[in-house]
Amino acid sequence: MPLEPSDFPEEVQVAFFMFSLLPDHWEGMSGTYMGKYWDGIEYFFNLYEIEDRKTILYIMKMYEAKLVNYRAEQSERKRKAEERKAKSGGKNYTHNVKG
Repeated sequence: MPLEPSDFPEEVQVAFFMFSLLPDHWEGMSGTYMGKYWDGIEYFFNLYEIEDRKTILYIMKMYEAKLVNYRAEQSERKRKAEERKAKSGGKNYTHNVKG
């Protein structure tokens, strides 16, 4: 059974929420996920009156690292699958012709 956000301590829940507010950063040409744009984090910390900013930021950065690695692995699997498909792209004929 997957974990629910409410299963985590309050600091982790706040970090997930704050993380979701930041826009994603994608590399334009390859479409690689680069993480989050962190420009607005100070604004959100002030807006939501976050007290323990160091802890929340630490959790957010840990989560971002996991997410970037996960998406990179997904992308690599997809690339390898497309490579395999391209290599076996020719038609395979299985006729037994004896002459």
